[in-house]
Amino acid sequence: MIKSMTGYGKAEANLETGKITVEVRSLNGKTADISLKTSMLPKDKEMTVRQKIAAALTRGNIDFFITFEPNAADSAKKINMELAKEYYQQISALADKLGAYDIHLQNPNDLLAMILRMPEVMDAKKQDVITDENWPVVEACIEQALANINAFRAHEGEVLYNDVTGNVNKILEYSKQVETFEQERTEAIREKILNRFAELQAEPDQSRLEQEMIYYIEKLDLNEERVRLRQHCKYFLDTITNEECPGKKLGFIAQEMGREINTTGSKANHTEIQKIVVKMKDELEKIKEQSLNIL
Repeated sequence: MIKSMTGYGKAEANLETGKITVEVRSLNGKTADISLKTSMLPKDKEMTVRQKIAAALTRGNIDFFITFEPNAADSAKKINMELAKEYYQQISALADKLGAYDIHLQNPNDLLAMILRMPEVMDAKKQDVITDENWPVVEACIEQALANINAFRAHEGEVLYNDVTGNVNKILEYSKQVETFEQERTEAIREKILNRFAELQAEPDQSRLEQEMIYYIEKLDLNEERVRLRQHCKYFLDTITNEECPGKKLGFIAQEMGREINTTGSKANHTEIQKIVVKMKDELEKIKEQSLNIL
């Protein structure tokens, strides 16, 4: 069954220092365009992750995210005691010099709060989230996120399959409707030619006229176009049903279908057939648009 290139997958894992979340999002694209939107991934792991994503998703515009939620104890900030002490001594010295020391002593908490707001007094603990020790857990989380996005793509692929095959079957049905107007169209062409001779008050050789009329009608015959269009539609349905990643090929087949539909329209010379051609073109545009999103 086909897959859509649009998808979303998410997985979580618990590390010693907190919870890691991996998210993968994808849209349609001609190749595997992968963006690693995280600074937590070690440089020596980036190529491995890219290879995993490309192997799992094949192609598409793919965004990869890693976020981290630390444990409460690990997220606590650390007071730089030496720096805080230095600030206190400098502030006290300044207060003494300005004669304002007593004012600060009236509310020591104010002085403490001021020191804690000084630059770099409160430092968050800095550590690498992803290490060689916890990499197996992170790697398994990445693989689970990729499995989840593939499941999403498969579900969307079922919807795409039903839509696109429905559009192709409509084109086949419209092609059958064209056939019902063939006799009427042939008679209209014949009558138009005879009326033109009548207007000119000409008396053509009946045998030669019949030969030329048959030749002219054969040139405008739509049977070959209908046969080729049915063949292209059948090839499209076989391809989308039996191939795993048929997206690009389906686009080429749709182009061939379009050629036969356009030729039918240019040769029709019949109002009802022209209306049917417009309907077929409408279905074909839907097919082309949907095919762009098929893996």
